[in-house]
Amino acid sequence: MRLYTRPSFIMHIATATRALRSKQSNVGRALFYFFCLLLLVSSVGLLYLANRALLVAIPARGGVWHEGIVGTPRFINPVLAVSDADQDLTALVYSGLMKATPEGTYIPDAAERCDISEDGRTYTCTLRPNLTFHDGTPLTADDVVFTIAKAQDPALKSPQFANWNGVAVQKISDTQVSFTIKQAYAPFIENLSIGILPAHVWKGVSDEEFASSQLNTTPIGSGPYKVQTTGHAQNGTPTTYTLEAFALYALGEPYLTTLRCTFYQNEDDLVDALKQGAVEAAGGISPERLTELSKLSTARAPINRVFGVFFNQNQNEVLRDKDIRQALNNALDREALIRVVLHGYGQALQGPLPPSVIPQNTIANSSASPDAALARAKDALTTAGWQPGPDGFLVKTTGTGKNATTATLRFTLATGNVPELRAAAEYVAGVWRKLGADVALSVYDQGDLAQQVIRPRKFDALLFGEVIGREPDLFAFWDSSQRNDPGLNIAQYANPAVDTLVEQLRSSHDESLRTMLFKQFSLDIEKDVPAVFLYAPDFVYIVPNSVQGLNLGFIEEPSDRFLSVTGWHAETDYVWPFFAQHH
Repeated sequence: MRLYTRPSFIMHIATATRALRSKQSNVGRALFYFFCLLLLVSSVGLLYLANRALLVAIPARGGVWHEGIVGTPRFINPVLAVSDADQDLTALVYSGLMKATPEGTYIPDAAERCDISEDGRTYTCTLRPNLTFHDGTPLTADDVVFTIAKAQDPALKSPQFANWNGVAVQKISDTQVSFTIKQAYAPFIENLSIGILPAHVWKGVSDEEFASSQLNTTPIGSGPYKVQTTGHAQNGTPTTYTLEAFALYALGEPYLTTLRCTFYQNEDDLVDALKQGAVEAAGGISPERLTELSKLSTARAPINRVFGVFFNQNQNEVLRDKDIRQALNNALDREALIRVVLHGYGQALQGPLPPSVIPQNTIANSSASPDAALARAKDALTTAGWQPGPDGFLVKTTGTGKNATTATLRFTLATGNVPELRAAAEYVAGVWRKLGADVALSVYDQGDLAQQVIRPRKFDALLFGEVIGREPDLFAFWDSSQRNDPGLNIAQYANPAVDTLVEQLRSSHDESLRTMLFKQFSLDIEKDVPAVFLYAPDFVYIVPNSVQGLNLGFIEEPSDRFLSVTGWHAETDYVWPFFAQHH
């Protein structure tokens, strides 16, 4: 028989107590560590969220942009570029003394500044320090003088010749050059955006070889992008250009690392490429084809062009009647025309200036519908003595007896054989026929339209478009001295008050004065009704969702879509506000 002594019992109790305390201690420690970990994770999370809330997003470098373009580049040369394909690549590869902005203004580019003399005749430009071309050669005043000399050379037949003819160019130093014009001309600032050729590359090329030189398709400029590689078809025609960001570009290295341009022979091929995802961006697709691409993202802006019907009162006597011209103007519902013809891609115009110059029409179309507009125009003509004749067309009899004469509202509407123009002319003619006008439609190929119709002024009414510059010069379009070829006053309009206004607009650099002059000019033209103004079409740019920073703004030519290209970005970084301010 075994006896348990008291000390043994006490020892068992103590052991059990220590075991229990040990278990409690382990649980406590575990809970302690758990809560510490929870606190740490929560603190880190809160700090992360607070940090994210305070950080700001900034563009980062990287990414590829793949664009499709219709046409074949032949002259990637600012002195010779004509086609959209030429101008697109020229805008990316070359830089000028000044640069146009999406806001419609100009800023220094290769130039550090350009000063204008008090009389407005001399522009003195100072180059930025340390400028280089893509091949590392310094850009100097010699390159600027060389470029303008080529633009002024009549043997080269440069599209820039008219802009530079008569301009005196002088090198002051390696970093300074001046331009002197015969009289003050505010739009001259636009000339300074011409891309600068590298004289060291081109100086050995003769005038006879200039247009055929291989340098036209292997360009070296000083713009935001430089040519990295070129792809060719079997016949040697360029099919792709891969461009890389130029780190030493005067206005800063672009964020997008690579731009790849693929060229297509026609719009059908380009639309197919967009549908298949072979390219992700394209500009200038015609409105009727845009409906096929409705799932793709787009950006849009009005093109600085004015489309309208211009009357030739010298050829058709009935159009001398202002009541007729006013009724033809009032019968049209521009918004309906834009819906039908442009599929909504345009802005209605009532006056001779695009939206970029006069944001709102000075005379609004007060009709509530196309039928209402037509009815108001009919009532006005009835009041003026026009009545339906035996064939339904409006006639007006003046005089009595043997002296009575009857005029019929009959004329021909001419336009170019371009889908948009033809569709617009058919729409306009249809509305005017409902009004009671006997309108015949004549459609010409573009070359025939210019040579057989516009230059000799052989038309009754002409549906046509005017390209209004970034710095609008209305002289060629509306001054009475420009009524005959080669002037562009196709309405053969003459008004001494308007002549004075366009002369003042040419010479004034005062923006507030120019705004006032533009408004008065528009009012005077609208009052005389020498034309029926219809619309400014939209430039539509199909773009990928992944890229930010795109700003179309002001579009004069399709290549203007690249004005903001240095700010496009596909990558983003997050930094503290202090660093963002110094980015």
